[in-house]
Amino acid sequence: MVIGVLVLDEMRQGLIDARIANLRAQGELIAGVLEETATVGTPSPKMDADQARVVMNGLFLSDAAARVQLFDQFGEMITDSNILRDQVRVDPLSPIREGLSFRSKLAIWLDNVGDTIGRLNPIANSKRLPRRTRAEEVSTALLGETVAGERVDENGERVVSVSVPVQHVVAVLGVVTVESNDVEQIIAAERQALIPFIVVAVLVTLVSSLTLTFVIARPIRSLALAADRIKRGQVRRASIPDFSSRRDEIGDLSKSLESMTNALYDRLDAIESFAADVSHEIKNPLTSIRSAVEVLPKAKNAAAREKLLQILNSDVSRLDRLISDISSSSRLDIDLARARAEPINLPLFMRDIVEMYEHNSISESVKIVFEQALNVPEILYGAEQPLARVLQNLIDNAITFSPKNGTVYVRLSYDQNDALIEVEDQGSGVLKENLETIFDRFYTDRPKGQKFGTHSGLGLSIVRQIVTAHKGQVYVQNVVDADGKITGAKFIVKLPIKLGQ
Repeated sequence: MVIGVLVLDEMRQGLIDARIANLRAQGELIAGVLEETATVGTPSPKMDADQARVVMNGLFLSDAAARVQLFDQFGEMITDSNILRDQVRVDPLSPIREGLSFRSKLAIWLDNVGDTIGRLNPIANSKRLPRRTRAEEVSTALLGETVAGERVDENGERVVSVSVPVQHVVAVLGVVTVESNDVEQIIAAERQALIPFIVVAVLVTLVSSLTLTFVIARPIRSLALAADRIKRGQVRRASIPDFSSRRDEIGDLSKSLESMTNALYDRLDAIESFAADVSHEIKNPLTSIRSAVEVLPKAKNAAAREKLLQILNSDVSRLDRLISDISSSSRLDIDLARARAEPINLPLFMRDIVEMYEHNSISESVKIVFEQALNVPEILYGAEQPLARVLQNLIDNAITFSPKNGTVYVRLSYDQNDALIEVEDQGSGVLKENLETIFDRFYTDRPKGQKFGTHSGLGLSIVRQIVTAHKGQVYVQNVVDADGKITGAKFIVKLPIKLGQ
């Protein structure tokens, strides 16, 4: 701001223009008085020098800082107001620097900087009037033209000067020059008047900088350092600085980073747990395969070798199924993140999936019945492929646990703002202590008489993962008859109708 004020220099130019206008008015007034009282028109126009001196001595100039000089038609000086006033030029010595106050030192510094910048500033220089000597100014005025501008006087000082021709009709008989050297003092005083504003501006800048540093910059830097620590993994579970009490953008940023960090750590813990579970589940068939391979050369008859080959085939199939389900489960998060909620005709969607099972050899011994309640909203917003997998996994699970010639009921109903999808089987139900753990990864509960390894234990875990991503819920209940006997299990999925609308 300070440099801008000094560079623009508009104040100085405005003062010069105003001073020139004032001096021009005085010069024209004096020239008019001299024309009426000190010029003679017959037989030839001329100026009476003695009368001009008398007139000049009698004039009262209200502007004591202005110097008035009168020149004849040949450029010779007739009189000077400084001589008439007995004014003596005084050049005071510069004050002792050690005794100056801070305000005085600052004023001197502003003057020096302002003068230097003013000389180097092309914008201000282009607006200034051309500089000339007094002789050049008087010579130009003797041609009948009023001249105004800056020039250097005999003492080397810059002055603002106006030269007005004294004319009788059209004849130029002399020149009145009015000059003033107080512009620089006025500018210096105006610059000193800026000192309080400069001090206030500096203090405001400092306070603003400190406020921005402690209120904004440092909290953001601490958040950035915490994010770097998390990226480098220097600690097991780094925390984000808590600025949640602030009701501004930094408080929102702190809460968002904390939420994101917790989600990241939860995801890392889930990956670690998933890796441990995968390792454990894969080791079981691998151990069985190793044992069978070690025993196979020692088999004494064809029946024993056939039995070992069947074990190997079963374990390889189990490994293949495990790897496929694990791969599918690991890609599920990415698939759900990329999926977009779209309008789905839910009754038609469920009916198509149920009809697909009618031509499936897996469900030949089990009847699947689709039931739809009245006044069910047809449109559900969600990802079609993942939701199809939810329904297929639940139906596959119900078929597995249903007895031969049993029935699996698939129902669609409506509860307030949620669509209810129910898949009910006629199996043995679920133990009370397993109603929640049944959705854990690699949890299996084989129906009685079914051979080991036909389930990977990921189907219901995938169901919960997809339903949770759709902001829904999934849970299981036992179906009980009038006598309190468990006649099956019913899986219930609740999905919000307006999700993603």
